[in-house]
Amino acid sequence: MSLKHKLLRKKPIPVLHGGEVRSSLKKQLGAMDLIVLGVGSIVGTGIFVLTGVTAATHAGPGLILSFILAGIVCVFCALCYAEFASTVPVSGSAYTYSYSTFGEGAAWILGWDLILEYGFASALVASSWSGYIQGILSGFGIHLPKAISSAFNPAAGTYIDIPAILIALTIAWIISRGAKESTRLNTFMVYLKVSVVLLFIVVGAFFVKPDNWTPFMPFGFEGVVTGAAIAFLAYVGFDVIATAAEEVKQPQKNLPIGIIGSLVIVSILYVAVTAVLTGLVPYNLLNVKDPVAFALLYIQQDWMSYFISLGAVAGLTTVLMGVMYGQSRLLYSLGRDGLLPKKMSSVDPKTQSPKFSTWVTGIAVALFSGLVPLGHLADLTSIGTLFAFISVSLGIIVLRKTHPDLKRTFRVPFVPWLPLIAAISCVYLLTTLQTITWIGFIIWLLIGVIIYAAYGYRNSRLGKNELGDAE
Repeated sequence: MSLKHKLLRKKPIPVLHGGEVRSSLKKQLGAMDLIVLGVGSIVGTGIFVLTGVTAATHAGPGLILSFILAGIVCVFCALCYAEFASTVPVSGSAYTYSYSTFGEGAAWILGWDLILEYGFASALVASSWSGYIQGILSGFGIHLPKAISSAFNPAAGTYIDIPAILIALTIAWIISRGAKESTRLNTFMVYLKVSVVLLFIVVGAFFVKPDNWTPFMPFGFEGVVTGAAIAFLAYVGFDVIATAAEEVKQPQKNLPIGIIGSLVIVSILYVAVTAVLTGLVPYNLLNVKDPVAFALLYIQQDWMSYFISLGAVAGLTTVLMGVMYGQSRLLYSLGRDGLLPKKMSSVDPKTQSPKFSTWVTGIAVALFSGLVPLGHLADLTSIGTLFAFISVSLGIIVLRKTHPDLKRTFRVPFVPWLPLIAAISCVYLLTTLQTITWIGFIIWLLIGVIIYAAYGYRNSRLGKNELGDAE
């Protein structure tokens, strides 16, 4: 078998379709569990931080349109995910979908890309969580020693971020107890943060001054488009739902409901919060780290600031739980396919969850968030996500051509045009990223190529014909 043929070998669709892959994971999640997982994975720093900075520097009150535009692009991508998830209900999300459409080489690159996305996103959220919780503690007069309050930076007198390490390991422990157990806590935290967001919308609506919405687009429509490129990042997270495929009851039905349902809910929340926020405070004053809390102080509703901080902590906790959950299931899939050590796919007989890959995820996130200042690498999470979205969007077109008769319980409308629009939109957003981000991403991919050449290429189960004949 030639090198080219090995890199293009595909996992046969019949092995994947209909959940026919024998899975050791327990099927226990319903549609509502998936919607909660999606909302929990999406609503976090985007709504509590991104809204203010983007409004002040790019879009003004026109950020309302920015979120609508970004939401439309995400809906297009979500429809593509929904068709794949209902047709190929197997853990691994975009990695698994690429394996069945583009071949093993592309699938590995995308899987390695998703490790970057989930890993850095988790570490960044853990660091942000640490900052918020320390802010709450300081309100009660409790201050951590500076040396253990932030990542390694001797010039600033900080050496390790203990709260970030503790939350990463705690979330890993919760996830390791099984999907249903982690979903219960996630559900409670999601309801808490959504309640806080709704409280802000309802209370804030009484103080809105329509004059603050004028001018509506102070930076022109170009500013609105730039705002959409940034606002797009606030929607990242719905793809985590697809990683739960093998733990879902009736996946062909429930996965599309979970993906699209969570995205619709989040879109409504984002637009409503942005409308109220820019109606409360002149847009040029919103360039702060905590715009929602700042807006409440601006209208002298100090009593709500505590609830907002509580909602922010809950929001970051559920985002961290969702992203680390996705990372552990991705590692499980890569290990099961032989592209990473088999130990990654081991399943605890009691909890029926991939405990080893969960703890690998937890320890890695704890180390990165506790020791490495990751602020300047934030865009790496975005570039990984956009590449995944492009792959899934184009994959729908390919799968319709190569397997036109495959049973699909959910179908993307207007193929190939809608998937093409989704892919082109993501390509445009990629062009807005900085050069340093591209350099870091390329270096990461080169490391992945080396690992695949040294291990995955030789140990692939598909290459050993353990998954059936490759297409």
